[in-house]
Amino acid sequence: MNITFEGRRVIVTGAGHGFGRAIAKAFAGRGARVFACDVNSAGLSETRALCGAKCETRTVDITRRPDVEAFIAEAAGDGSIDVLVNNAGGVLGQVGRPLEEISPAEWQGIFDVNVTGAFYCSQAVASGMKKARRGRIVNISSGAGLGISLTGIQAYASAKAAQIGLTRQLAHELGPWGITVNNVAPGFVRSNPTTERQWQSYGAEGQRRLVEAIALKRLGAPEDIAHAVLFFASDQAGWITGQVLSVDGGK
Repeated sequence: MNITFEGRRVIVTGAGHGFGRAIAKAFAGRGARVFACDVNSAGLSETRALCGAKCETRTVDITRRPDVEAFIAEAAGDGSIDVLVNNAGGVLGQVGRPLEEISPAEWQGIFDVNVTGAFYCSQAVASGMKKARRGRIVNISSGAGLGISLTGIQAYASAKAAQIGLTRQLAHELGPWGITVNNVAPGFVRSNPTTERQWQSYGAEGQRRLVEAIALKRLGAPEDIAHAVLFFASDQAGWITGQVLSVDGGK
């Protein structure tokens, strides 16, 4: 299957490292004009260097609706966005703690970056996609959204489940305009400083148990997630919407 995105405009959020960087690089390598954003300016510079001339980067906080709207309007220019990848998210440096110790700000912060940001970005591309009568929105959730979080962070598991619900709802709302909305739910991948710290915290025995629980008996890579996104964004996936694809090596 030869997937190409020549002439397409693609937005990737959370592209300063990990999955977002791999996704931006994959699209740029297949001819897309990529607009990548993150709050991590230094990481974005590295992403742009890896992606080359096909990639433009902007420092954007996706939890701020005016900033999202300005960024997407700039990226769309006189046309529309062809593909939106809502990858930004994470745990904001939090670690698993008892329910009673979680503050309202800690709970809300994780929801804002994982769910509200995806909602704002989807809102901002919707009118242009409707006018074009085509578009692809791909959300990056997590295995935590389908089960439980390995970190024990209540807000993260809840937010990722909410993002899956948003995916299914938007698929039905936007489908009449030829817009598909799908979700990739990665398993554990050592993709950024947070997951690396998590991996080290398990120790040798915990690491062995995690890998043994995977059908393929190995961890994946950011590129494995990027490949799933490319498929959902492609013309070949034109009759697939509202779906969640677990990319986790088999559970």
